[in-house]
Amino acid sequence: MKYIISLKGKIYEVEVEHGEAQMLNVSEAQPNQPKQAVSRVSDQPAAAPAAPAAAAGSGESVPAPMGGTITGVKVSAGQQIKQGDLLVTLEAMKMENEIFAPFDGTVTQVAVKANDAVNTGDPLVFLERKAG
Repeated sequence: MKYIISLKGKIYEVEVEHGEAQMLNVSEAQPNQPKQAVSRVSDQPAAAPAAPAAAAGSGESVPAPMGGTITGVKVSAGQQIKQGDLLVTLEAMKMENEIFAPFDGTVTQVAVKANDAVNTGDPLVFLERKAG
């Protein structure tokens, strides 16, 4: 995806793909350049980083096998589940993928909700194994 950024009187054209950025062009800003052609970036310093997220749930996480969008959460915290029970549905590349429980246990935390975007490896649900 290409971005055009105006910063301190210069126009930067940048292309970002797969997390890699590449500078395509740098030019001087024109005084009468249309505003819609430029994404403005503040000259102010960046805000302080946000506080770390709350601690993860106890037990083992069930990670996202691929990046995508959560289309449904089928369990809730405290729910008893069996191996193979449907936990979450995840849309990736216009296909709906079902994420199943890898073992019997209890849901200790649901880390996502419908319409959340997730990356590969992000925790979806935390499970405590059934004793015995």
